[in-house]
Parts: sequence; C-alpha cells; structure tokens
Amino acid sequence: MPRTFVKDLSDGDVVDGVYLLADKQLRANRNADMYLLATLRDKTGVVSGLMWNVSEERMQHINAGDLVHVKGKVQLYQGGLQMIVTRIEMTSDANYDMDDFHAQPQANVGPLLDRLKELLGSLKCPKLQALAECFLTDKELVDNLCAAPAGVKAHHAYQGGLIEHVVSMSEVADRLCDHYPNLNRDLLLLGVLMHDLGKVRELSWDPTLAYTDEGQLLGHMNIAIEILNEKLQLVRAELGGGEVDGEDVLRLKHMILSHHGTLEFGSPRLPMTPEAIVLHHIDNLDAKLHEFTRSIEDDMNKDSAWTPYSPRIERKLFKGRNRKES
Repeated sequence: MPRTFVKDLSDGDVVDGVYLLADKQLRANRNADMYLLATLRDKTGVVSGLMWNVSEERMQHINAGDLVHVKGKVQLYQGGLQMIVTRIEMTSDANYDMDDFHAQPQANVGPLLDRLKELLGSLKCPKLQALAECFLTDKELVDNLCAAPAGVKAHHAYQGGLIEHVVSMSEVADRLCDHYPNLNRDLLLLGVLMHDLGKVRELSWDPTLAYTDEGQLLGHMNIAIEILNEKLQLVRAELGGGEVDGEDVLRLKHMILSHHGTLEFGSPRLPMTPEAIVLHHIDNLDAKLHEFTRSIEDDMNKDSAWTPYSPRIERKLFKGRNRKES
C-alpha cells in the first residue's frame, strides 16, 4: 500500500504507513484505563493519533523521535481529523528519507541570512555595529539561528523558522522606522535579532521539535540575556576596553524581557520604551499572521469554508467558499 502523507488524509481513510512520532503521551481515562495520545508528523503536516487500552510495558519500546509503522483509521472529530490507531511499531529509518518526515522551511535560509546581514550592516552607531558583528561572526550561533524553529507548536514551528521570523520582523521594523523617525532604528533592529535568540538553546530540533532542559528551566529570554552579556564582553575586548553605551545595553535587555507584551504572557516587564512596544507588536503581528496563514493552508478539511476551532487562538478561521477555485 503506498504511503499517504498527512495532508492527503481524509475522513474514513484506512492507514497503513510510516510517520515520525513527534510526541508520545500515556494518559488515563475516567476508568483509569491507559490510552496513547500520539503526535504523528511528516513533511506535510501533523495529525493526532489515539490508541485505546494500552499499557506502559506495551508502549515502552517506542519514543518521541522514532519512525513508527502505524495502522488505523482516520475520523472526523470536533471539526478536525484524528487517527484511531490499532497498531504502532517502531521501524528502522534506514529505509526512509528523513526529509519526508520533517516540516520543511518555507524559504531558503541562505538569502534570509544575507538579508539579515545587510540590515544589521546598516546600523549607524559604531559600537552597536560592533556588537552586531559579534553575533554575526559567531559561526555556531549563526548556524543554529538558521536551523532552529521559532516554536514547537505555534508559529514558524519548523527548522529554519527562527531566522524566517527574525528577518520578516526586521523588514517590518525597517519600514516602520521610515514612518516613525523618532524610533532608534539601531536598537530596534538589534532587539529584533535578540528577542528570540535564546531559542537556539531553549529548543531542540533533531529529530523532533522539543524543549531542552535549559529551555524549560531558564526560558529563551534569560538565555538571550546571557548571550548578550557574552557578546558585550567580546565587544569590550575588540574596542580596546571601550563599552557599548550603558543605557543602550539597558534598553536592549529591556526589549528582550518585555517582548511578550504582558505579564500574563510571560514578560517579566511590560514594554516601557518606544522601541520595546514596537518590538512587541511586530513580534505579535508576525507570529499571529503566520499562525493564521498556516492554519488555513494546512487545514485538512478540504470541503469546509472554515477551519476547526483552535484552542490556541480561541477561534476558527474563515478560509472562504471560493478558495478551491482560486
């Protein structure tokens, strides 16, 4: 039986194929019976799988990151598709192209990195320019920036997603500085670069998207502050003991710590500078627009004008009734 990609699954399909087990959770129902909640992935999308009446012993041979051979049936549930799994077994990855199982970047990261270097190369303040160079000449950091996702489940949740997010935000920031000339363009562009830079250590992406121990214990904001402090020491050495202006450093750190916008969304501080509030809104706009667009494009309910209700964004989205003909 030929393998069916996630995007091609439909209600009622009988499945006998191989997927990447992106997440594995054993849960108990009201009767204390165990069931498996599996997240199955390939390069075209993600589908949830449910397997009833399992045990820890029965499931201990498979783990997140494994390729698994799955048998089951697809069904429509609360407006979305899920798979009722009847059999799941680990399979060797030697016979498969792993690129078929990872979400693919939406753009080539090479041109994105070139554009990021171009924008940061246009900074006016020599000391902030030197700081930007300390980031861009760190090969390991730049390689991770180009490889990392921007999230695990929400926006830009695929390898290469982080630099795509950063460059998209940088383009918007550059345009806004033309319209609002009182903004400090140097600080805003550096803030865009650094706001999510901690995700290169907060997240792992080989083979599955997940949080590292450091990421769960510290979070990407604290990690980004650590990275910034490391680069400030390098700048000091390169400038022969010269320092980046202390207030500029405070403003950059504040932008990192406040970019989620509100305390309830994880910001230790509310935005309290013009650049910080602009950074927050650019970040939120780019993330939300990307999530809306991907939710519409990846929706497997091809005959519906609406996506299923999403608890994450607390709504369903209108795809349009003439979308198939466009």
